[in-house]
Amino acid sequence: MLKQILSKLPRKSQKSDSLDSAGLDSGNHTSNSSNGVQCTNIGNSITSRLSVVKRVSSAVFPASIMAGVEAVEPNLSFKDVSNPQKQNLFISKLNLCCEVSDFSDPEKASSEQDLKRQTLIELVDFVSSGSAKFNEPAVAAMCKMCAVNLFRVFPPKYRSNTSSGEAEDDEPMFDPAWSNLQLVYDLLLRFISYSSLDAKVAKKHVDHSFILKLLDLFESEDPRETDCLKTILHRIYGKFMVHRPFVRKAVSNIIYRFVFETERHNGIAELLEIFGSIISGFAIPLKEEHKMFLCRALIPLHKPKSIGVYHQQLTYCVVQFVDKDQKLANNVIKGLLKYWPITNSQKELMFISELEEILEMTNMVEFQKIMVPVFRRIACCLNSSHYQVAERAHLLWNNEHILNLITHNRHVIFPLIFPSLERNSQNHWNQAVLNLTQNIRKMFCEMDEELL
Repeated sequence: MLKQILSKLPRKSQKSDSLDSAGLDSGNHTSNSSNGVQCTNIGNSITSRLSVVKRVSSAVFPASIMAGVEAVEPNLSFKDVSNPQKQNLFISKLNLCCEVSDFSDPEKASSEQDLKRQTLIELVDFVSSGSAKFNEPAVAAMCKMCAVNLFRVFPPKYRSNTSSGEAEDDEPMFDPAWSNLQLVYDLLLRFISYSSLDAKVAKKHVDHSFILKLLDLFESEDPRETDCLKTILHRIYGKFMVHRPFVRKAVSNIIYRFVFETERHNGIAELLEIFGSIISGFAIPLKEEHKMFLCRALIPLHKPKSIGVYHQQLTYCVVQFVDKDQKLANNVIKGLLKYWPITNSQKELMFISELEEILEMTNMVEFQKIMVPVFRRIACCLNSSHYQVAERAHLLWNNEHILNLITHNRHVIFPLIFPSLERNSQNHWNQAVLNLTQNIRKMFCEMDEELL
């Protein structure tokens, strides 16, 4: 009797090992034997796939969280199981998607990729249905699946950092795995946005570590990915109030490294777009922490040469701050003057436009504090040999609010500006600039001829 038992053990162990090593591919084995043997193979394939899912579950997800979760065959449809089992099926399908596909070879493991893609689509549809309620094991499984598929190290950047720093001219690089990544991002977005998701439970898994790794993904060179990340991070900020200070601090650190160390980052524009929305929601009076973010993070962002990539978003953030506290206009304008470009005409055009937006929101008291250094700089711009810079500086007089500020302080501003107008009249090469100069001189004469 003992011999019979022992004689069976090696065969059983060998078969089990064979099925285990087959993993998710065991379902692809075919047989040319009779129908009865084929049915046996199919049954073994399903059993093997289920055992793989169980092993992935125990290896990837903590036992304390997964305790009491009954494994469900992941190939089943949500329509084919009872409501109590749907959450377990959701977890099983997430476990199945923890297998990362290799997209470097288009012909490699296409069946596995198709299976994973179909499973992800089912998961997206299930979350979109709005009928599910997610317990902690489901939240943990969701975060782990996203971590396995999304969190990765990007290859080194081989693009040279040109002297002009105009990274916006680079051709975007697209990730070959985007078809699956997009589904994972879509699933994560719908999951975070799910109205019935308990933030108290979810914050244990959408934690600081998860957020930091999500922020690392903003280094992706695929603009489709940074666009998805922008929306997801914004939803996380809105959903988890407890994480808001941490998100602000983490983004500040990214900006510090970008400005003072690397001057290279692919997601600054998207991060600023998120913060434009966040800043607009800040309560008045502004907290000191928020003012420090303006002074230590946003204003230094005027320094990098690649500002053209994100200047529109940066200006919006700065304007939001000044709109909430006009005293901050002084800090912003001093920062602009500190980082004012000398040899980069395109960057100078951006600075003049931003300066106009800030001055348009500045009251008389704050304007008088900084009008002398501001109009010394404008006087230099009026004389610029780059006709677009000179032309843009002249057009500041078309702004009614700025013209009103100038008129009330003409005894200080006219002596700063008039010498530049005289030099233009005598020496400037561009006819359009000459015409604008004559118009401003005429305007000055009409305001106060005695000062000229």
